[in-house]
Amino acid sequence: MIDWLDYFYIFMIGTALSLSVAGLWFTRIMHGGDEWNRHFFFQYFFILIVNSLFGFIELILQVFSASIPFIYTVLFLESLFLAVPMFMLPAFLLHSAGESLRGSRFLHTITGLGIAYLAVTLSSVFSDSFFMISPEKLLVRGPLYPLIPLPITVLMLLTLAGTIRRRKRLSRKTFMCLLVAVLPMTVSLFIHLFVDIFPLIDVSLVLTGLSMYSRILSEQIDQDLHREREIAKQQCEIANQRARIMVLQMRPHFIYNTLMSIYSLCNLNPQKARQVTMDFTDYLRKNFNAVASETPVPFSAELDHTRSYLAVEKAQHEDMLLVEYDTRFTNFRLPPLTLQPIAENAVKHGMNPYAGPLHITIRTCHTDSAGVIVVEDNGPGFEAAEKSESYPALKNIRERLEWMCEGKLEITSREGGGTVVTVTIPDPKTATGAAELPEPG
Repeated sequence: MIDWLDYFYIFMIGTALSLSVAGLWFTRIMHGGDEWNRHFFFQYFFILIVNSLFGFIELILQVFSASIPFIYTVLFLESLFLAVPMFMLPAFLLHSAGESLRGSRFLHTITGLGIAYLAVTLSSVFSDSFFMISPEKLLVRGPLYPLIPLPITVLMLLTLAGTIRRRKRLSRKTFMCLLVAVLPMTVSLFIHLFVDIFPLIDVSLVLTGLSMYSRILSEQIDQDLHREREIAKQQCEIANQRARIMVLQMRPHFIYNTLMSIYSLCNLNPQKARQVTMDFTDYLRKNFNAVASETPVPFSAELDHTRSYLAVEKAQHEDMLLVEYDTRFTNFRLPPLTLQPIAENAVKHGMNPYAGPLHITIRTCHTDSAGVIVVEDNGPGFEAAEKSESYPALKNIRERLEWMCEGKLEITSREGGGTVVTVTIPDPKTATGAAELPEPG
């Protein structure tokens, strides 16, 4: 008859089997990482599967009253396979700590304990002094029974001590994994030297399997995150390269018109010609400085760059281009070539001599966790925000904002016609207060 203890035993075996199958499958499909670890975990979970199957066989033999010699054979094999995962843990500990397995005195000691355990387990089959099987097919401890779990108990104590001793050479995740795998089993085996607590040993075995399974999941997650960071880094570099190319491929007609304007002003207004030349030179210098920068720059530098560009454009278009600045908050950083290309895009697509002056407003504010830039114009506007993807400059800015500072760029239509470009840059260290955007004048 099956009692509650048998149901508990079935549950623990089923849990161990499920974890082992999942671990074995995940080990086979996981990519990258330490090749040694993959082989270790594959063998480890395979042995746990064999252990679980022997547990089911033992239960079946008890239910169907198998012959005692057959039960002895199954118990012997089960005892051997039950100990194998425990003897594998020291090898995992040494490898994780960066120690060589060859010539390790610690591993030699573990090997000696393994030989002692094999000898005692083999002797127990031929002597009732260790244990015997009752007519009810139950295991009855003999006076020498503690000698069977003693080598494994010493093994677990040494592994626990070795784990604590090497904690500074282990990653935090590996250290916690080994503690969960070793400590409960050590306590259970020590108590088992004096009292039968097979259910507690089963629970400890499941915890060990769960700990190992969580370790390979954690390792795979770490590898995937590292790979994603590498991909993001490469994509950011590509975006920066695109930005540099865009700068080096400045609109030829913009350069040509600027030079022609300077040429014309040399006779008409020499003072203004000198100012436009300085603005244009400053714009070019800041462009090439931005090309050389690979990290976020202060907003004030980007604002100066934009002012130089718009001053040159205003010199050419005069009263057809009106620019208003309301940039009281400048204490944040952003990718180079963020604000200037937005302003350039507004001029390029918003200037229409038949539609009246183009009015551009550049505003900044800060919230509790971000710096915000708003560039607003009264040009023809976008038909839809999605169309921004067809503008390489804005698409490039959006990508670099996301990869370099987790910022975002949003494009919306302005009420009454025009476009509003909003750049949000998270920066909790420098955003110390909250402010509402001022209403456009």
